[in-house]
Amino acid sequence: MLTNKGATGLLIKIAFRNIWRNKRRTAFCFSAVGLTVFIFVVSLSLEDGITKSVNDTVQVFESGHIRVVSAEYEAEQEYMPVWYPVEDGKNWRELASSIREIPGVRAVFPRITTMATLQENRIKYATLWGIDIESETAFNHFNFANRDDGLVEGRWPANANECAVGIIFAQKSGLSVGDRIPLRTTSAQFSDRMWSPVITGIFNFDYFKYDDRFIITDFDRLQRLLTLDEGTQQLVIFVDNEKRSPFIVSALQGLLGNGSVVTDWNDNHWVAMQRMNTWIYIIAYASLLIVASFLIINTVVMIIHERIREIGMMGSLGMTRTEIVRVFFFESLFLAVFGALGGVFLGGILTGILSIFPIRMGLSAGEMPMGATVYFQFSFMRLLTAWIMGVAVTSFITLFPSLKSAFVEPAEALRR
Repeated sequence: MLTNKGATGLLIKIAFRNIWRNKRRTAFCFSAVGLTVFIFVVSLSLEDGITKSVNDTVQVFESGHIRVVSAEYEAEQEYMPVWYPVEDGKNWRELASSIREIPGVRAVFPRITTMATLQENRIKYATLWGIDIESETAFNHFNFANRDDGLVEGRWPANANECAVGIIFAQKSGLSVGDRIPLRTTSAQFSDRMWSPVITGIFNFDYFKYDDRFIITDFDRLQRLLTLDEGTQQLVIFVDNEKRSPFIVSALQGLLGNGSVVTDWNDNHWVAMQRMNTWIYIIAYASLLIVASFLIINTVVMIIHERIREIGMMGSLGMTRTEIVRVFFFESLFLAVFGALGGVFLGGILTGILSIFPIRMGLSAGEMPMGATVYFQFSFMRLLTAWIMGVAVTSFITLFPSLKSAFVEPAEALRR
């Protein structure tokens, strides 16, 4: 019987030497585990990229980190009404000034989003988006792929009868810089407003929804057109640390009246769905690891069968059943460790390259708020997680065939 002192180290050495006795079989085991870990690293890196794209799109285009609207607007927001301003039409600049005093708030922007019917155009409907163009384009990258403001031709509209349209919209309508867009919209007083702004710029946000149907104009101009006085339909707020946005939401709810609805970006339906998708990937990965582990299980069973006399010899020399089991378990552990390490290494190289060069996901992702270009997300933490899960799941599954060696009787084994 081996003494406890140094016994584990000796068993590990024996197990390490044993895995190289059949190099072909060992290579197959490495490949099975490594391929599974590699697939997980790459697929989760892509999923992280899609999640980041959704998060960024929701934050930049939809709600900021925090959005403030009236309770009436929240109930009817699919119609984009402008007759329910924030805080009953209170001066948005005064509201923004009060909000900026909350610790952690970086910026506050007013926005108006409303429907428009186009006249004399092959496209009949569009969405008017009124923003503080100078401030927002300096603060946000509207085009995530190019990391810029997204303007590809002309200039952004100034505080006049001007607008900018998306590149897909311009192509479909046959319009270009210098043309006018006659349109009709509804004001906060429920009256029709006719407007014919001049196109001064064409943008490409690489976000199909906006490139296809949005008309951007200066906030002040749209505010006057819709008779909102000094009010705004929405306020979007950006914070220093997005993880602390729930705390700032609580502070805002205390600052604003009961008639306002303060929404955190984490409450967005698509953001929550992407978080759920990540867990689905992890569960699927664990299932793949279990399948891959069957190759190691078969290998361990074969090794025990082939080395039945050797097991009998070990028992005759004084090794306990527990020590014999540990030898075979360490062999399985080595197969899992080195196989997972190879998968992590190759997956890390590929995702590192793909994190620099984006991939095109197509023109449209349906209603999902995400750009057409996605970057893989390289993360050392993800690589470490994949490796630990690969080793842990595979080692646990292959522990059971290792126990088979404990039931081999030395005398019976030596007679074979």
